[in-house]
Amino acid sequence: MNLTVAKVRNAKPRAKPYKLYDGKGLYLHVMPTGSKLWKLKYTLAKRENCLSFGPYPDTSLAVARRKRTIARQMLADGIDPSKAKKAKREADLTQGVTFESIAKEWVDDRLSNWAPSHSSKVIRRLERDIYPRLGNRPIREIGARELLLALRKIVDRGAIETAHRTKQACGQVFRYAVATGRADRDISQDLRGALPPPTRRHLASITDPLEIGGLLRAIDSFSGYDVTKLALQLAPFVFVRPGELRGAEWHEIDLEASVWRISAHRMKTRKVHLVPLSTQSQRILREAYDLTGHGRLVFPSIRTHDRSISENTLTGALRRLGYTSEEMTTHGFRSMASTLLNELGWNRDAIERQLAHAERDAVRAAYNYAEHLPLRRKMMQSWGDYLDGLKNHAKVIPFKQPCGGN
Repeated sequence: MNLTVAKVRNAKPRAKPYKLYDGKGLYLHVMPTGSKLWKLKYTLAKRENCLSFGPYPDTSLAVARRKRTIARQMLADGIDPSKAKKAKREADLTQGVTFESIAKEWVDDRLSNWAPSHSSKVIRRLERDIYPRLGNRPIREIGARELLLALRKIVDRGAIETAHRTKQACGQVFRYAVATGRADRDISQDLRGALPPPTRRHLASITDPLEIGGLLRAIDSFSGYDVTKLALQLAPFVFVRPGELRGAEWHEIDLEASVWRISAHRMKTRKVHLVPLSTQSQRILREAYDLTGHGRLVFPSIRTHDRSISENTLTGALRRLGYTSEEMTTHGFRSMASTLLNELGWNRDAIERQLAHAERDAVRAAYNYAEHLPLRRKMMQSWGDYLDGLKNHAKVIPFKQPCGGN
């Protein structure tokens, strides 16, 4: 006998689960807790299966019967309704999940671990070159050829290095989608070798001692914004990354302890970086304090003290001093120090640590941090004295650190 609305409504729980049948495989499963669930029992390929239609009263008797009719029609066509339901559920989950939505979710998930300069570059690459072409596409449907065509547009304008970095970011987005169940695989892996190799570009730097002396004297003669001049004067003595220099904050500077403790969130390695301050660096910073010590930033913009001077400001100052982009860049102070300190015989690990290059071996990184700071202090003061000697035309015989020295 078929069920009625009243019989379904009035079905009471018992000590054990029981079933009320409506015919053609449909039944109401009544649990001891009082919950009621519609199910369909069916046989396909000589195998017995069960399909759930949802709980009562959310699913009424009439709706359960309509679902039974649809399921039996599928069975007549040789389609397993359970598998069809699962496929529809997966499709519903991925419907409207576009590359852009996943990419933005991936960026948000990583923002706290990225330096602001890095995050802005990643976001800009995606917004400029990927979202206009692939942003609205369901991420599961994007093929390797589509991604390649988008990347080739970047190559066509001569930005080969940017194309490779954008491909890397897209690969991370696809892997994130795979990990969160919204894509099947990382299609960027199919593009290995599909882009022309990037041209290795070395940022211009001056490493000849005589020319370094001329550069330092030129910086001292700079007649522009005083804060810009002080930043340029400090750069060769501390050789940090340009963004780390420009964004320096007064709370990071401890002149009494002769150390600059750069905050982790501003470092590429996302770890606090210690810069021992030579007497030359301290002198420059004290002069800067007289100008900007009332604010947060050591080198604020001339337009607003809430923002630091820009990279273009420092680059423009070098150009005003007569140095072209093929001769010297703001990043070149790092290459200058690295090249000469190695030539002068200083401990390579101490140099690398002072350059804040990431150490892949965690144990070695801890050793470097603990063991090289005294040596780095000695090295930074010797480096400051060496630069002063070059600037003052002195015949400099720098102190060379013995191999293996501590």
